[in-house]
Amino acid sequence: MRQTKTYTTASPKIFKEALLSWSQQFDEVVWLDSNQHTNSYSSFDTLLAVDGLTALTTDCTNAFENLKEYQLQTKDWIFGYLSYDLKNDVEPLSSNNFDGLKFPDLYFFQPKKIIQIVDDEIRFVYLNMVADEIETDFSEISNYQSSSIKVATTKSKAHIKMRIFKDEYFRQVEKMLSHIRKGDIYEANFCQEFYMEDCLIDPIDIYKKLNEISKAPFASYVKLFDKFLLCASPERYLKKIGTKIISQPIKGTASRSTDKEKDILLRKELETNEKERSENIMIVDLVRNDLSKSALKGSVRVEELCKVYSFDQVHQMISTISSEVTQDMDAVDLLKDTFPMGSMTGAPKISAMKIIEELESFKRGLYSGAVGYFTPDSDFDFNVVIRSILYNQTNKYLSYGVGSAITEKSIPTNEYEECLLKAKAMRQVLEE
Repeated sequence: MRQTKTYTTASPKIFKEALLSWSQQFDEVVWLDSNQHTNSYSSFDTLLAVDGLTALTTDCTNAFENLKEYQLQTKDWIFGYLSYDLKNDVEPLSSNNFDGLKFPDLYFFQPKKIIQIVDDEIRFVYLNMVADEIETDFSEISNYQSSSIKVATTKSKAHIKMRIFKDEYFRQVEKMLSHIRKGDIYEANFCQEFYMEDCLIDPIDIYKKLNEISKAPFASYVKLFDKFLLCASPERYLKKIGTKIISQPIKGTASRSTDKEKDILLRKELETNEKERSENIMIVDLVRNDLSKSALKGSVRVEELCKVYSFDQVHQMISTISSEVTQDMDAVDLLKDTFPMGSMTGAPKISAMKIIEELESFKRGLYSGAVGYFTPDSDFDFNVVIRSILYNQTNKYLSYGVGSAITEKSIPTNEYEECLLKAKAMRQVLEE
């Protein structure tokens, strides 16, 4: 049984920084940070889960059924991730491209310790707590000082490689455009991998730098023994609050400018860009179709269409789609009905995923997947794993993927430049 205790702090920012450092003593860590972005569907400023009591790790075979059983058995908070390659559990698909990261396809754990920050309140939610454990941890975090022991890191300048080069990227995009012209698909998200081999990094240091640059609303830091996700995602995949389901896909990206007038112009250009709006609307239609599989009749609604939001590095075009489901609808089935998210696949979804597998050069794995949690009441919230660095500490292999939506209006050079824009923050923190 979980026990809860709430404290207030005069310095939530300082406590938050100490909390993230304190969490590194544990083998299993999921850190979710809204970076103080708020909207009608915000639940917390920061949420931390550490120290697994039980765990589920599996490949894609029967993954959603295994997750359903695990979630029903625990009837508790569970935190973890869904990799993109769970598509192979949803549809008769496969993933045969190169995989340097070797992450499991799915990992969830039941944390002994959950700590939530909302404004100046710190809420501890502990499982099987020993006497005074919360008080001890609160005191330790409040007075926490980072260890002087530093993780060994690569001293030479980061040597970031590309899985495919520019000419090959153009050839693959042209093949995708050929599929679009033939009517096989209307849109597909084509991604490429940047990677480093034999590298040693300090994951928490890199995450802090990436988060400082991006300040994204769905940032996350995941440590599962020797595997790390450093994520600065601006996108929500799916959230469940009672019987309401919310999806907020992103399609449409523009750079920011330090010149205020130019920045306003860039935003307006994105708002009226015919290609970007077309991409977004196609994905909205796909999400509406996915949600309708489980929704009450007539309840699927577009709350926002092609609204532009500004983040520290980019402007993004975001739509919000919601639906209502029955009280007894299974939470895992809701995820399975909509997975993978339309913004990272294309339309029609199955055809797009087949072509993506054929033309891409790497196994996406956790990139294009989702990180999040289930509550004891079977509510959930998951992001989209983009703008992220993935790291296997044992293999010394680091990877980050970037992509863009290819439609009939796509110009390969522009798509390539969009990928480089999205990769900018990851490259910057690795080259510092």
